[in-house]
Amino acid sequence: MAAPVCVARIGAAHGVRGAVKLWTFTEDPLAVQRYGPLLTKDGARSFEIAHLREAKDHLVATFKGIATRNDAEKLNGIELYVPREKLPETDDGEYYYADLIGLAAVNAEDEPIGRVIAIHNFGAGDIIEIAPPKGATLLLPFTNAVVPTVDIAGGRVVIELPQEIEGDEPDGDC
Repeated sequence: MAAPVCVARIGAAHGVRGAVKLWTFTEDPLAVQRYGPLLTKDGARSFEIAHLREAKDHLVATFKGIATRNDAEKLNGIELYVPREKLPETDDGEYYYADLIGLAAVNAEDEPIGRVIAIHNFGAGDIIEIAPPKGATLLLPFTNAVVPTVDIAGGRVVIELPQEIEGDEPDGDC
């Protein structure tokens, strides 16, 4: 069974009747209500959307069983997941970031670099995290220049490492 996919994150309470701000990571923000119950990553808690509406840069959601602001405040920061099989199939050349976890990371010469262990976004763009066989993990921008090829069927991503990471000496130019 595939790993669950994070589709949303609960934000601050909104109003006094248990509503929360909700940030979605889906192409269609309102699609989160079509996936059924949303789960915490460990599956220990389940949330069913009772009402959902668009706001300025997020959604406002109410969940069944959450009726007060105090209850809503306790949910701030919870990430919501769905099983991978509940998501729509991807078109050719498209993929979910969750599908990349565990793939081999290789350079352009097909030499191993490590394995993809995560895709992050801290607000300034997506970052791919690669765990090499030895040493610290590599955090690289997830751009077409750094990750020119994603081959899900072949079980690999091609990584174009910046020169300073490959071990080359800087040329001294500023």
